[in-house]
Amino acid sequence: MSTLANLKPGQSGIIQAIHSEQALYYRLAAMGFRIGKKIEVVRSARFAGPLHVRVGSTDIMLRRNEAQHIELAA
Repeated sequence: MSTLANLKPGQSGIIQAIHSEQALYYRLAAMGFRIGKKIEVVRSARFAGPLHVRVGSTDIMLRRNEAQHIELAA
């Protein structure tokens, strides 16, 4: 299973599923993380820090442990 946390800067993928508790799922959905949307990693912080991702025209900083819940299509 490929997750958002596995992508390197410049790589992109399509959101296939979000495997998380309900509160995180709703928070991500409110920010534009929806199944079928393209997501791109803009940059990655050092030392397992947050990811700077782009969903549509929105840029978001996301914790790596939250990014591990976002499954991408192969």
